[in-house]
Amino acid sequence: MKAVAIFAAAALALPAYAQQKADDPLVKRGRYLTAIAGCNDCHTPQYPEKGGNVPETEWLTGDALGWQGPWGTTYPTNLRLYMQDLTEEQWLKKAKALNARPPMPWFNVRNMSTADLRAFYRYVRHLGPAGKPAPAYVPPGQAASGPVVKFPEPPKK
Repeated sequence: MKAVAIFAAAALALPAYAQQKADDPLVKRGRYLTAIAGCNDCHTPQYPEKGGNVPETEWLTGDALGWQGPWGTTYPTNLRLYMQDLTEEQWLKKAKALNARPPMPWFNVRNMSTADLRAFYRYVRHLGPAGKPAPAYVPPGQAASGPVVKFPEPPKK
């Protein structure tokens, strides 16, 4: 019995990401959702350019490629760092109320089921922290540093 208590205490001492097992069905589902929902397209550096051939160890680490339009310049968040500061319940609350600047399809995240949001969260936590924070948002009219994808102004009506 004492060995069980020691093992349980050791497991609780592990970082949360280390407690998420790769064979956990929710972690597997989260990996699948990350791949098919296009999360990597922006949140993983050079994912589209490399045809998705980016090591999983680099997934969801954010990017310094800016997305510029009438809203200013936004950068894909490093989700691996972002999720480290959130509990699963905090993530669910934020995801269901998400309203981000373009080109983030926040409306798709808000429409995800609670089960899928949990799976995504557990997958990201399973990956663990990595990388560095993405550059900060740049308001309209201010110069962004580094490369950007420019969106045209909407047509005048």
